[in-house]
Amino acid sequence: MAEICCGVVTGADSAADACEPSPRSARRRRMEVRRFKFVAGVETMAISGDFTRKRQKLDFPVGKDGVLEKKLANGDEVEPSGDLEPPAQPARSDLCPRHGMTSVCGRRRDMEDAVSIRPDFVESGPKLHFFGVYDGHGCSHVAASCRDRMHKIVSAEIEAGATAESPDWKGVMERSFSRMDAEAVASPGAPRNASCRCELQMPKCEHVGSTAVVAVVSADRIVVSNCGDSRAVLCRRGAPVPLSVDHKPDRPDELNRIQEAGGRVIYWDGARVLGVLAMSRAIGDSYLKPYVVSEPEVTVTERTAEDECLILASDGLWDVVTNETACGVVRMCLTANAPSDKACADAAMLLTKLALARHSADNVSVVVVDLRRDS
Repeated sequence: MAEICCGVVTGADSAADACEPSPRSARRRRMEVRRFKFVAGVETMAISGDFTRKRQKLDFPVGKDGVLEKKLANGDEVEPSGDLEPPAQPARSDLCPRHGMTSVCGRRRDMEDAVSIRPDFVESGPKLHFFGVYDGHGCSHVAASCRDRMHKIVSAEIEAGATAESPDWKGVMERSFSRMDAEAVASPGAPRNASCRCELQMPKCEHVGSTAVVAVVSADRIVVSNCGDSRAVLCRRGAPVPLSVDHKPDRPDELNRIQEAGGRVIYWDGARVLGVLAMSRAIGDSYLKPYVVSEPEVTVTERTAEDECLILASDGLWDVVTNETACGVVRMCLTANAPSDKACADAAMLLTKLALARHSADNVSVVVVDLRRDS
């Protein structure tokens, strides 16, 4: 009770009538006074090398014709700064959309996912922003190679066709994925990072591959290319719009393609190509060609004012979280906070925690892109 002293005490009465605060209470009170002075701007001090000194106060009288005339507090004049209008800022649509990502190992022993975010990744032409999620299997080096190389290959393909009014996105992405696959197949002779276990134990290098879901976002469209069972989902007016379809061996058109190539789909803990791989398209996996191909499916979607967000994720999320639930979680995070990269990162983290809470057994990687025009 001695610390709850709220009366105003004069200097003469302080010793007799005031409750003596504890050292902790006194420190807290001094901190509050300092904080008040800082916020209110009372005798604000700027810290320099060895000493503290008062900042020079600037007066900003407006002269004729709306010209701002700066004067120091001591009366010295400073050259006019020009019009009061702030410097022109690039339009929000020209900037990289706000985004965030999370990638965790989860319940797996090894981390085989990789994520790539490359704002303004093409040197010439309109602003294009690259987002990619790669889910490796067998080892991590193909997914890591996709992370490091895919955006460069796509950029080169776009610039190679720069004379066209608009890129042939289907052709650009098909050639890019084909080149990336060729590099992955040739990777046994390439150096790999220290975590790569291919040389020491099974699976061998030719048994390594990765999915790839890639989104190229511009001011007016979203181009998504998918190879494997990672997925891209657009949230538009509160409803999910899938921009990719998982490549599963039991998908009717994929099943027919595999069988026509002479392969088989065997149900062993789910549908698998030759009883081994649980996806029908991937980068790498040279031992399963021509049944497993790297050709992507490409969608081009025009952006609208009703678009809210784009979610790219590995199957560690989609195996346990529906498109509708994912969109609802991200919308809740984005609308509850001011537009920022942190809000997107929080949404990605919340989706990851939800997947782990639902006992996802895989690595989980999530990218969230805020597509709202007023953000």
